[in-house]
Amino acid sequence: MKILTELSRIVLGGTFAFSGFVKAVDPLGFTYKIQDYLVSLDLSGLFPLALPAAIVLAVGEFLLGVFLLLGIYRKPTVRLTAVFMAVFLPLTLWIALKNPVKECGCFGDALIISNWETFYKNIVLGVCALFLLRHYPGITPLFTVRTARTAAVYTALFGFSFSVYNVVKLPVFDFRPYHIGANIPEYMHIDPAKADVVENIFIYSKGGVEQEFTEENYPWNDSTWTFVEMKTRVVREGEKPRIEDFQVSALVYDSLSQGVVAGEDITQQLLSDTGYHFLMVAHSLEKMNTRHLDDFRKAAGFAQERGYGFYCLTSSPAEVVDSWSAVNGVDFRFAHADERVLKTMIRSNPGLLLLSGGNVINKWDDSEVPDFESEEDPLKAEGSKMNFWGKLVVILLIFIVPLSIHRLSDK
Repeated sequence: MKILTELSRIVLGGTFAFSGFVKAVDPLGFTYKIQDYLVSLDLSGLFPLALPAAIVLAVGEFLLGVFLLLGIYRKPTVRLTAVFMAVFLPLTLWIALKNPVKECGCFGDALIISNWETFYKNIVLGVCALFLLRHYPGITPLFTVRTARTAAVYTALFGFSFSVYNVVKLPVFDFRPYHIGANIPEYMHIDPAKADVVENIFIYSKGGVEQEFTEENYPWNDSTWTFVEMKTRVVREGEKPRIEDFQVSALVYDSLSQGVVAGEDITQQLLSDTGYHFLMVAHSLEKMNTRHLDDFRKAAGFAQERGYGFYCLTSSPAEVVDSWSAVNGVDFRFAHADERVLKTMIRSNPGLLLLSGGNVINKWDDSEVPDFESEEDPLKAEGSKMNFWGKLVVILLIFIVPLSIHRLSDK
């Protein structure tokens, strides 16, 4: 029974801590997922609450998971975890049945699982929670009652600070397909042998009755049948490319309409050109923070001097681009892309990406755009980012070392 208790504690606590941590890595990404659910429930008016809810849920999950692993506040922690599972188990069943969103987002972009896999996972966690409700006294605490409060406060401060940092700055870990070092064309390609298997269904009508045919038996040479329509049906789902909807269209000034209109598709130009291209990503010009706009002007000037490309990518309508440019006195070259794509590319509004040959060389949030006037060559910093494991070790040390020292002083 002791072994089952500790195993349930580790499974439940580890899952909650991991789930909360990866959500806290990218609170804006979790916010967008919550907004997807709100849209499906016709509750778009609650959008302003999505970000605070994302932070509270992420930190709450992290706290419950860590408290279980540390064995502190066992009774209230187990009860809160059980309540959490009592809410989310039926919720994830509904999501699996109705499929209002493609992926639940329970592990952010770090680990993507299907809605049914999420429900099965929650069944296991629910069983662990029920077991611990009865046997929580068997959980071995790592801190005494005297020092548990300090450990709990430090864990809460770490969780909230980490979440807020990842909102103000770019996420510490970038699990999205536009991370530094990513090759966008490679992520847009999938081996045809591994792709979806589809078949075309032809619908013909005869005597007022419609009938479906396949490519092998449709009555192409029988004039008594009248063609109605063709449908495509997925026979077997295959792998999906990590990037499916990256498409960029230039926005150009039209002298007849005296405004900006959609121009040619420049997607391949951006992805195939081995020169540098700066992409100022502002998914919404109306909501964009203009505090560091001068830094983007300098970046555009730097690009023009060096012969590099510079575009401001936005999903805002053409008339907004016109008015925004006039109000802020900018003469950027603009291009249009899907809002979801731009939010995936970079979480900052605005942010700056550096591309070369379809490779993401670097990316900056608006407060970290290099000073292109004072530095000799700001592009030399393109390989200076700490790698994933280095960042993870640093963050774990920041969290674990103080707790360990506190634990050692617990006598």
